[in-house]
Amino acid sequence: MTSESSAQDIAKGALAGLIGGLIGSLTMELFQAGLKKASGQEESGKGEPATVKVAQKVSQEVRDRPLAEDEKAPAGEMVHYAFGAAAGAMYGVAAAALPKSSAGWGLLFGAVMWLLADEVGVPAAGLSKPPDETPASQHAAALAAHLVYGATADTVRRGVLTLLK
Repeated sequence: MTSESSAQDIAKGALAGLIGGLIGSLTMELFQAGLKKASGQEESGKGEPATVKVAQKVSQEVRDRPLAEDEKAPAGEMVHYAFGAAAGAMYGVAAAALPKSSAGWGLLFGAVMWLLADEVGVPAAGLSKPPDETPASQHAAALAAHLVYGATADTVRRGVLTLLK
């Protein structure tokens, strides 16, 4: 493989992963909504989602003002999709450079995202309670949602790569 074709494979992998990450984020969101509906959970009492907290910090830094109430949900969605797309693009690059990293059809990727983001990164950034203060059922639901994200992102990534050939 030449370095030029390798660079092309990496670029295609990044694009395919980005698209997969976007669609994976949508699927993850729909899965979470279905879980909440099936379990009868209400949003009240949970506080703002981490994505809204991030959007709030960005707004304060970039626009020098907090988000208005009606801006919070769309801004949180933008953070969710941007993070999912960026993670998918990185996964696409990794899969192009090291094909073994895509073993498991994205399930390992989803599990790693859950561990690094939900269990370590978000609590370490002060955007959620520490993991030991979160019920096991919420950890399990978050892991399941990230597995859905990973499997969807990888399936879409593979499909896009097929189209790009």
